Amino acid sequence: MLPLAHHLLPRPSSLGRITQRPLFTLPDLSKFSPFSQPNGSDSAQQTYNERKILPYQPSQLYNVVTDVDSYPEFLPFCASARVLSRVPASADKPLTMQAEMSVGFLSLKESYISDVICRPNQSVEVTAASSTPLFRTLKTVWQFQPANSPHPSSGFPLSGPSSVGTSQETGGDNGPTLVTLDLAFSFANPVHAAVSSAFFGQVSRVMVKAFEERCLAIYGSGEK
Repeated sequence: MLPLAHHLLPRPSSLGRITQRPLFTLPDLSKFSPFSQPNGSDSAQQTYNERKILPYQPSQLYNVVTDVDSYPEFLPFCASARVLSRVPASADKPLTMQAEMSVGFLSLKESYISDVICRPNQSVEVTAASSTPLFRTLKTVWQFQPANSPHPSSGFPLSGPSSVGTSQETGGDNGPTLVTLDLAFSFANPVHAAVSSAFFGQVSRVMVKAFEERCLAIYGSGEK
């Protein structure tokens, strides 16, 4: 008869399996290290897009977007904004501006200079003039295109390309208007990118909603 202790000890093969099985797995934190990528500042660019038909003329929406000085009054995350310089449009060049903006979200705050390119009633392109401690790149593009929808006041997203027409097809500056917002950015610090990825997934939608409410306050309910 074998001693009792012999029955209590695991067989060698079982013991090997027990000692090799980890109790838990630590997450891979190497991607958060400032040394994980060249210069510690190259994080992946994130892009977001929002499209919506609004019951306003392209010129009305264009005027709201180019009124940079009023951004802090209605735009979430914008603490301050002011136009530093303005170069009027010419025959072969669009209107350009330089603007200083301060943004804040979560516990992050940043001020930066942006180059703004304005094509009347068509598009507004805002690009950070240089990298900042928070953002490596930051670009926002608004586009305005007359839409064929006869009653877009509900603000439902565009269902397909057939709902959009050119300015000539829809009577120039008449509403409603398809608004497209493209937002592209990358953080200088990969930790900020990881923490803020879910948060920034809603930014483009929040921005369009804020401008929509601004138009409602200025122009009323728009064209029915």
